[in-house]
Amino acid sequence: MPSRRRFLAITAAAIAAPGAGHAATWRGTALGAAAAITLSGPRHRVELALAAARETLERMEALFSLYREDSALSRLNATGRLKAPDADFTNLMALCDRAVAATGGRFDPTVQPLWRALAEGGDARDAAARIGWGRVTTAPGIRLGRGQALTLNGIAQGFASDRVAEGLAAAGFSRALVDIGEMRALGGPWRIGIEDHAQGLMGQVSLSGGAIATSSPDALLLPGGASHVLDPLSGSLAQPLWSSVSVEADTAALADALSTAMCLMPRNEIEGLRVEGLRKVRLVDRAGDMVTL
Repeated sequence: MPSRRRFLAITAAAIAAPGAGHAATWRGTALGAAAAITLSGPRHRVELALAAARETLERMEALFSLYREDSALSRLNATGRLKAPDADFTNLMALCDRAVAATGGRFDPTVQPLWRALAEGGDARDAAARIGWGRVTTAPGIRLGRGQALTLNGIAQGFASDRVAEGLAAAGFSRALVDIGEMRALGGPWRIGIEDHAQGLMGQVSLSGGAIATSSPDALLLPGGASHVLDPLSGSLAQPLWSSVSVEADTAALADALSTAMCLMPRNEIEGLRVEGLRKVRLVDRAGDMVTL
């Protein structure tokens, strides 16, 4: 299967505060995305914290990866059921509930059969008929509707960033930047460069705490040139309305989910959203003009 990694055009640059101690950045991959964790502190504490962060990321992979046959998500998709899901899996399902409701169904993890059909030449009409978060039961255990499968690629990277950042905060770090495809900041300010896939660098923002995520629909195209961002409501290859969408929110999971959904939403719908934890939205249209809401 072709990679479903969303293009997240965010770069960051920051200088450790004077007297912050040893500054280090770990780089690797997680959940199909390039990953980086930057933090400052006494060397031995930094090394221990980065080791713990890598363990957290490995656990996130074991839960949410579409590309590992032994992951909890792959087992759910294969059998349609998880009898005793991990607490983090249950928590992410609750976040999906919230995101589906907040976006009126523009965010919906049950698009996976449609994406796979379009990517592999399957029956798209049959696959589209399986879309519907309302058919997913999340307690007790997790059960999918007949023929359904989930993709968590529009929220799991953000959730992983949040979990790593929460672990660093619990370990006593007050300044860190976690980027697992979406960025979650502790302290700051961090200078974040926002880049559009078609237009290049669109500017910089300052992030102190909170999170930011960017979705660029045209950065990954399906066979035939269609965007990888599918419309769950129509079950079609609707053309995304925006070249890119950047969302600032309290958590990376929320920013991740909203940036995905907003690619399909007109400006008036985005302006009308009332979502707790949503801070700011930046939209880049097809002409390359950016508006901040």
